[in-house]
Amino acid sequence: MLDREEYIEQAHLFRTLSERLEEDTPVQELLDHIKQEILSTTRLPLAIDFLLAELKHTGMMSGAMARLSHYFTPFQTYVMREAEAERGRFDVRVAIEILRHEAEYRAESPIPQAMFMYQFECLSRNRLKYDPGLTAIAGDPIFDEPWREWIRELRHRMGMVDFADLIYVRSQLNIIHHTRPNESPPIPEKPVLFTEKEGKIAWANRRKDPLFLFAALQRHLGYPVVPRPKRPDDSASIVPLLKGQVERLEVRVKLLEDEARGGIDLTKFYSSPAAPLPNVKPPDDIQ
Repeated sequence: MLDREEYIEQAHLFRTLSERLEEDTPVQELLDHIKQEILSTTRLPLAIDFLLAELKHTGMMSGAMARLSHYFTPFQTYVMREAEAERGRFDVRVAIEILRHEAEYRAESPIPQAMFMYQFECLSRNRLKYDPGLTAIAGDPIFDEPWREWIRELRHRMGMVDFADLIYVRSQLNIIHHTRPNESPPIPEKPVLFTEKEGKIAWANRRKDPLFLFAALQRHLGYPVVPRPKRPDDSASIVPLLKGQVERLEVRVKLLEDEARGGIDLTKFYSSPAAPLPNVKPPDDIQ
């Protein structure tokens, strides 16, 4: 884990990128300008220099982020790689927003439970590949070895076991349910990863859409919210479209008024007769 100031500056980097990309400014220029705003006491300016060099050579940032594995997490690299894929449908603006929200949460007091739920929801909502995505999540430094082992097991059990059940089994609530009255709690076979509150929420969302589980965790426990794609703004095209519809309505109303007065004058819709062709004598060879 990096220092808190590193994550604060990372959040500023991704937030500024997200805001200024709407102006259709090249990413190289944006990084060059944002570098001047970053605190020189952090290591982010050096990382931006490396990102700029990689952008100029390959046009992508994911390769440079992969080489800076001591600074960027594997999940950050995976998200950017999927956004830069040629055949992918993952928007780079959504990817930058995901990295911004993650950096903002890391700058606070992150816990592994909330971090895992956030990263896993990012995979689910954006339809990213689970196998490489979970592998990248397992490489996050916020997780210890029991967490990494459980995430690796999750790769093989996705789609076979309900996700809420997987959380409930590794929660403190499962231990409470298996404790008899006036007896000490049994020693779990595997380390407990989730608290009693998370176990209750998972138990209440069994056999339901996992998105309901994520939303409940965000409401009750304050887990970070995953950004969603913004709907396109159609306000610029709505006015010309409405103007054309109003003009067509005016023409129809005028036709109805003409018909009510005694009939529609169709002569104004007639085209002018074509001019007669000149009497040109054909050449002698044709005669």
